[in-house]
Amino acid sequence: MTGGRLGEPATRHRLLICLIMVAVLALSGRLVWVQGLDASARAQEAIEQRTVTRTIPALRGDILDRDGTTLASSVERYDLWVNQLQVDEYLENSTTAEVTGIEAAAKELAPVLGWSESETRDALTGDAGFSYLLKNVEPEVRDAVIALKIPGIGADRVAERIYPAGSVGGNILGFVGSDGAALAGTELSFDEELRGTDGETSYERGAGGQIIPTGSQETTPAVDGSDVLLTIDRDLQWKAQQIVAGAVEQVGGTGGSAVVYNSRTGEVLALAEYPTYDPNDPGAAEEEDLGNRSISNVFEPGSTGKLFTIAAALEEGTVTPETEYEIPYERYFEGHRIKDSHVHPDQQLTTAGVLKNSSNVGTVQISETLTPQIRHDYLTAFGLGQPTGVELPGESAGIVHPAEDWTGRTRYTTSFGQGYSVNALQMVSAVGTFANDGVRVEPSLIAGTRADDGTVTPLGEPESTRVVSSDTAATMQELMDNNVDEETSVAAVEGYATAGKSGTAQVGETGYTASFIGFAPADDPEIVVGVFVFGLDTFISGSKAAAPAFSELTTFTLQNQGIAPTGVPGRELENEW
Repeated sequence: MTGGRLGEPATRHRLLICLIMVAVLALSGRLVWVQGLDASARAQEAIEQRTVTRTIPALRGDILDRDGTTLASSVERYDLWVNQLQVDEYLENSTTAEVTGIEAAAKELAPVLGWSESETRDALTGDAGFSYLLKNVEPEVRDAVIALKIPGIGADRVAERIYPAGSVGGNILGFVGSDGAALAGTELSFDEELRGTDGETSYERGAGGQIIPTGSQETTPAVDGSDVLLTIDRDLQWKAQQIVAGAVEQVGGTGGSAVVYNSRTGEVLALAEYPTYDPNDPGAAEEEDLGNRSISNVFEPGSTGKLFTIAAALEEGTVTPETEYEIPYERYFEGHRIKDSHVHPDQQLTTAGVLKNSSNVGTVQISETLTPQIRHDYLTAFGLGQPTGVELPGESAGIVHPAEDWTGRTRYTTSFGQGYSVNALQMVSAVGTFANDGVRVEPSLIAGTRADDGTVTPLGEPESTRVVSSDTAATMQELMDNNVDEETSVAAVEGYATAGKSGTAQVGETGYTASFIGFAPADDPEIVVGVFVFGLDTFISGSKAAAPAFSELTTFTLQNQGIAPTGVPGRELENEW
């Protein structure tokens, strides 16, 4: 037989040698592939496996008042961490150290952290590649820790949000969560501008978690957020909060708002709430107190709504300040009973007298010179029933129903501020139309933003709408001036001719909202002030519940803004005939 048998030794040896050669060729080919043709890919894979990327948080921009006073700021803090596997290397090459490793590290680190040596030793001992030592430490502590050069100890920059003025402007500023996420107020509505862009750092890490000095290291720095400049004045905001709190407490309301508004520029100088909260500790407040009643709480305006009815009639030319009316205590209009707030004998009042006496019956008579559609269109032109555009979350637009829905009694009650709903800022802005030559200016709380290089970007000019003519606005100033007796009214501002109107409206079956809105000096107005008291459990007129607070707040505002008296006395019109 010429072929070798498989069982013969020589044949088995040849087969074994062939198998070994195949294995050697395969291993050689793989080695050539790994070390040659695929070397770069394998090296890159190894780098990626040992590369660690950490985030460098950006600092949120500041929120400042109109004068640059800081109301919200992010301060630099650090979270200290440790790789316990590396601490034993501390001072291992020292020829003079009496103790090394964890023992020496604990001795040096303890006084810096304010810990005992035993506490520090426990924190450094173990097999954790990463654990936090101490969070939210000041830069000085971080610098002192890093200066010890203990292997395995590092720090990550974080930010702590603080509000230096406490509760002043809290409802405007809002707050952020423990993770830095914006949750309310300006913090939320301008989060994109404030939050900035996080950076990151990447480095190669050895088997023990240590940074490889010769390895690849890349850092993209964080870009801090822009500052946001408010229109409010911190001192005025503080005073407004104190005053509205006093007004609410005095009459037993559940809450209140105060608005200070520049009718020429649209700037909101103060937007005060009570109860309010400290954004440094929002968790201590009731949930319903974390918003802004000035824009979220809607109510019927009551008698302040009479201003818009009279202004519309003056503009349409259907009445004058001297138009005469017979005013009984109550009167039926197409079967619907309308009465004044207090019983009185029949009166002979002019248009001026109707407003001064706040007569519902007289206001309905004036309103009947206009169609419901015309009155409706004026209400919307004054900005009612639509958002003000103010830069805060949670605004309610209120409700002004279509004129065709003003059926039955509603046709008449809408003339004196019932049958539609508004918010406080809407009302102050609407009344501001009379103080600004008949032009309503959209209210704003934000002046602009400021970048790191100091460049300020204004928010832009607010939208303006002419609602009534200059003549009508001037007449309304006179009527509102006539409405406040400088000698006897608790709404009067000493040394200034004062214009204003009170309002009281029922809410539900038993509650009431009282308000007073006005301006001074009445002959050259610029600043409009409104005070609102919510949740009264009994009828208390705006003249009693809100007018004294209006007087106090307006007095402070005029001084704060440097607006001197004009010397022009208050105007008195013919109220009766």
